[in-house]
Amino acid sequence: MTLSDWAPLHRWPAEAIWQAVVPRLPGFSIEILPEIDSTNTELMRRAKAGRHDPILLVAERQTAGRGRQGRIWMGEPGDALTFSIGLPFQPSHWSGLSLAVGLSLAESLGTDIQLKWPNDLWRQQRKLGGILIEAASQGTQSYAVIGVGLNIQKPAAHELRTPAAAIAEFWQGATAPLVLERVAAPLCTALLAFESEGFASLQSRFNARDALLGSQVSTSDGQQGLCRGVDERGALQLLTPHGLIKVSSAEVSVRPAEGA
Repeated sequence: MTLSDWAPLHRWPAEAIWQAVVPRLPGFSIEILPEIDSTNTELMRRAKAGRHDPILLVAERQTAGRGRQGRIWMGEPGDALTFSIGLPFQPSHWSGLSLAVGLSLAESLGTDIQLKWPNDLWRQQRKLGGILIEAASQGTQSYAVIGVGLNIQKPAAHELRTPAAAIAEFWQGATAPLVLERVAAPLCTALLAFESEGFASLQSRFNARDALLGSQVSTSDGQQGLCRGVDERGALQLLTPHGLIKVSSAEVSVRPAEGA
């Protein structure tokens, strides 16, 4: 099948999203693809080739979607919403960006959506979605690629590291286009606000949705302690027998400690 033969699975609200975003993000465009290896990979390829325009890239199906630490995120048509936003980005600090993205998504989706540091959305102790942030630099200019994967329907249980949740469980009639229309414009607004203001103003709102707050947790580098939320830069705070420590590496995986 050629792209010219392709008929989209859904009717996507591209015009409505474009009208909401372009006044604040001139040059913004939206592209819907039937299938691609990864929306993040594609925007990084474009950025490395010198294309730094602001764009929302949506795939109806990903064949090699990526999560943190090389994990695979597969998106079947209709079952998941997979998209990436790419834009020139010059924040004073990048710390806390994935938390700001997660907070925007959670606030758009509902009061019972929680956030698991540093880049997962949870509902009822199950994973609803994930975020992958990458950046390309050219001289003094930086280009951010923010990838999002959200379960519309519950995925197959095999090979899941964490039990899965789905938006269809709490939103009757949810489809990938409807979810995109709800989350995309607020997310773009949140990204621009983060670029100018950073994470500090979001700290209390994140901690109000922190799935780990008050729990004993362990990290992949062997740290254990009581989660005390995040600080003004988005670092995870753990109260240990040796005092309060802060975990800021994006490569640290945090899970409830055994027996907690």
